[in-house]
Amino acid sequence: MTDQTSRELFDRAQQVIPGGVNSPVRAFRAVGGTPRFIAAAEGPYLVDADGNRLVDLVCSWGPMILGHAHPEVLAAVTAAAGRGTSYGAPTQAEIELAELIVERTPVEQVRLVSSGTEATMSVLRLARAATGRDLVVKFAGCYHGHVDALLASAGSGVATLSGLGAEGARRAVDDAALATPSSPGVPGATTAQTIVLPYNDREAVRQAFAEHGDQIACLVTEAAPGNMGVIEPGVEDGEHFNAFLARTCREHGALFVSDEVMTGFRVSRSGQYGVDGVQPDLMTFGKVMGGGFPAAAFGGRTELMQLLSPVGSVYQAGTLSGNPVASAAGATTLRLLDEDVYRQLGHSADTLREAVADAFAAAGLPHVTQSAGSMFSVFFTPADVTAVPDYATAQRQDTVAHAAFFHAMLDAGVYLPPSAYEAWFLSTAHDEQALSTVVEALPAAARAAAAAATAESN
Repeated sequence: MTDQTSRELFDRAQQVIPGGVNSPVRAFRAVGGTPRFIAAAEGPYLVDADGNRLVDLVCSWGPMILGHAHPEVLAAVTAAAGRGTSYGAPTQAEIELAELIVERTPVEQVRLVSSGTEATMSVLRLARAATGRDLVVKFAGCYHGHVDALLASAGSGVATLSGLGAEGARRAVDDAALATPSSPGVPGATTAQTIVLPYNDREAVRQAFAEHGDQIACLVTEAAPGNMGVIEPGVEDGEHFNAFLARTCREHGALFVSDEVMTGFRVSRSGQYGVDGVQPDLMTFGKVMGGGFPAAAFGGRTELMQLLSPVGSVYQAGTLSGNPVASAAGATTLRLLDEDVYRQLGHSADTLREAVADAFAAAGLPHVTQSAGSMFSVFFTPADVTAVPDYATAQRQDTVAHAAFFHAMLDAGVYLPPSAYEAWFLSTAHDEQALSTVVEALPAAARAAAAAATAESN
């Protein structure tokens, strides 16, 4: 399998784009080698600039739940684009998309934006205005976009590139610690309003609210984290972690914000809310709801959302918010996502997870797999780790073994996330043939990873 054209394109890109990419994890820094430049995609496959056909387990980092170039989505997009691509004025399409989001989730009103970062930035402003408080609580390893206030112990991309290490992660999540920036250019005064806690650690949450409860505007969490690898919200004494968080926020007059940019309409018809039934005060959405286009949203109870301009005084705006083409793609995607789709995705994910476990066990490769719906992660953990409940544990991964595994799978025609801290995604287009390609590639790739892990330990 050649990558000559991709290498030439990467050389060109680095002359005009920082690092040659427009989002850092695409650069393959964590796994080495040359990023594949994609020329086309259809169904479960990518075709790179060298003509290699790859089974895609990234799915554009989640949005392509129906596979690439789905005919009904393409038809809706083509029709919408034919009427003009942007008006800067209200459209029926954005109403239809908003109605579909409201129908599937507990929010009563939504505001459409263009990215998950915009959604989170806006929801923090709204929460602070609604409560008259400044402090925000987040969890180490959860990523909520590159909002300055939340770039403290952030997930996936930052974890992939930072080389923080397990001990650094533990220092970063010192109980109830006011955060320090995890990126240059973020003012310390900004993150000083953010409290970073270890995920799934109820005692740390209790301590933070005991010390700062009357100053906390909101707690924001990924509904089921996927940006430090997929981490399952824990259950203690029958109470789900999200339910505990919602209850704690209510007791202290803070707002509970659930980030469903990744899980929304992916792990179920109603996202993680459809799994645990915990009702947040505010929610953010993205990825699947855009059908592959730049689109996101935030929403909540009517009385909170009515604080936004032009009704209220909390200012938020966006030239391309509710773009008619993106709205058409998103609405068409959501209409096609019925319960049969989620059953199919669940079956495919189960098949793949079992194949991973078998291949890794046969190679003697320690690992943990964790999932939320059809998105799941493979953690290259030490043998003494049987579950990954938080960021510090995720940081104990063997990234050398992961890199060897990644390239062995790529050579076999399977495109995985080029980071040990990202989720694998499936689509309805991943048929038996596509899944067979993945399953057949796993044993040799697991052996390559085991060999790399052994060589590193020696």
